[in-house]
This record gives sequence, structure tokens and C-alpha cells, in this order.
Amino acid sequence: MQNNTQGISVVIPNYNGMELLPQTLPTVFKALQKQPLPFEVIVCDDASTDESVLYVKQHYPEIKLIVEEENAGFAATANDGIRQAAFDWVLLLNSDVKLTPDYFKALLPYMHKPDCFAVMGRIVGWQDEEIQDGAKYPNRQGVKIKTSGNYLLEDMSQTSSLLTMYVSGANMFLQKKIFDDIGQLNEIFSPFYVEDYELSLRAWRLGYKCYYEYNAVCHHKTSHTIKKQKEKTFVNRIYNRNKMFLHAIHLQKWSLYLWQLQLLFECLGRAIIGQFYFLKAYEEYLRNSWEIKRSRNQLKKAAAGKKLKTVAEVMQQIKNFISNKPIIRF
Repeated sequence: MQNNTQGISVVIPNYNGMELLPQTLPTVFKALQKQPLPFEVIVCDDASTDESVLYVKQHYPEIKLIVEEENAGFAATANDGIRQAAFDWVLLLNSDVKLTPDYFKALLPYMHKPDCFAVMGRIVGWQDEEIQDGAKYPNRQGVKIKTSGNYLLEDMSQTSSLLTMYVSGANMFLQKKIFDDIGQLNEIFSPFYVEDYELSLRAWRLGYKCYYEYNAVCHHKTSHTIKKQKEKTFVNRIYNRNKMFLHAIHLQKWSLYLWQLQLLFECLGRAIIGQFYFLKAYEEYLRNSWEIKRSRNQLKKAAAGKKLKTVAEVMQQIKNFISNKPIIRF
């Protein structure tokens, strides 16, 4: 489903969000009502086992509700919701994020930037102004892509707009046509983690830009520490597997070969210290070689014969933007 109707669709993937939806949904509608464009809200439920679907039906009948029959993970659930979006810009929003009333005020100008794929806002604490997410700093360790690290200018009063290596899936304001053209979120990354980085990197390599807007502020409920060691091991395995997918899809030629060699040494080191979840992640990565190849081919197809930027060129583009600007990294 693709259309070019001007407006904003807010798509909220939800899984067992009953505890927070009563606190987050009112802020979404308040922010939408303070901006001039037509809008809609879509909740795409990923087979929740709590009462969140019933809550949305009873308290927000105006919300377009999509209910998945089986738990499919973040990427698939978000894609389903965005496919149903009626408007040309979509805010992909976590169910544990509250918007400030003027959230869209600073975002609307990006709708007039034809090369803007997406923009993320400043994420602060649930009940304070402590910054959780800044613009994402482009960084590598050897040939290994680092998927964490933020930066801000020391003086953000001069500009509120920064280039970012990726836009967070927690509050990603994206241009739907570009999202569809470049292939949507890659569902190989299900159930969670790194899919937002990979999507953003895909956009960068195809010639689009990703932005961070300091004056679009939202509040995020930090996840509690996972209690069970088994769950921690699962999360670590998926995170590391998905980082391997990211590298295998986007690194080219000698960078890809060097990373594969670096990865083998890392597997050896992890085995020595008993981090066997990393070896399991590596096994899963190898078993998905066909899906990785398909993803690489789809990226080439999206380029339509144009030269793809390398990961190094994308990182350098952002570093050139930062050059000679005093920054804070965290």
C-alpha cells in the first residue's frame, strides 16, 4: 500500500504494553492535535498476552488496530503497521515512549527535505531530562562496526539538527515512499535489535540522509534489568547474531574478508572465556547465509544501477559534518 497523501501516521508496535499505553497514548494524541496536518494512529499488536488489545478497543476506538495472530518480532510488526499507513510520513514509535506536546513542531521542516529518509528526536528519561539518546556517532573497531555511541554538539543553541549514523526505531519519523523503495525493515533481524541501524545504513548507502533533531523531545521508560540468566543469554545471542547480519549485508570486498577473519578470532576468544552464546550466535549467522545473500541482492536492486556508498564513505560523510565542531560523545 503506497500513497502520497500529506499527513502523519503514527505506528506503534505493541507487545504486552498494557502497563504503559494509558500513559503514552494520550501524549501521542496531544502532540498530533498541536500540529496542522491530518493524522492517524495505528497500533500493531504482536500477539500480546495481556489486556492491551482490549484496552485500545475500549478506550481508543479511533485507533486503527492490527492484531497479529502469532508473535513475529519488531521488524515484521512494524512493517505490517507501516504498510497500512495512509499518509506520506510515518512516526514509528515504541509503546514505552511519551511525546512532549510540541514534539512535531521541530520535525515538520524535515518533510520538505527530499533527501531526508528519517529523523529521530531527543530521547530523555521517563521523569527527567537526562538524555538517553543523542545523534549516533559513526565508529568502528578495526573493520567491526560499532552499533552504540552518541554525540551532541557542545553548544546545541546554534543548530538543533545533526546527521546521525542511524535513527532509533523507538521514535523514527520516516518518509514512507523511501521506506518502501529501499525495502522496509529487514525481518531477518526478528525478534529485535539492530534492524533500525541496518535500515538507516541502507538508506545512507542509497544516497539519503538520517537526521537527529534536538528540539523534538520524547520520554522513554528504560527497560528493567532482565531477571533470568536464560533471558539474558537469549538477548545477548540475538544481539550478537544481528550485528553479524549487519556486517555480512553491508561490508564489501576486503572489509568483508577482514571482518570474517576478525570474527573467527573473536569466536575463539569468546569460547576461551565461556561465552558460548556468542558461538551460538555465530552458528545462527552461518545458517542464514542464503537470507544474507538475498538481502545483499535486494540492496543492489534498490540501487537501480547507481553506485552504492561504502560503509566507510557513509561514516566519513557524517564525520565531515562534525569536523571542526566541538562535540560531546557519550
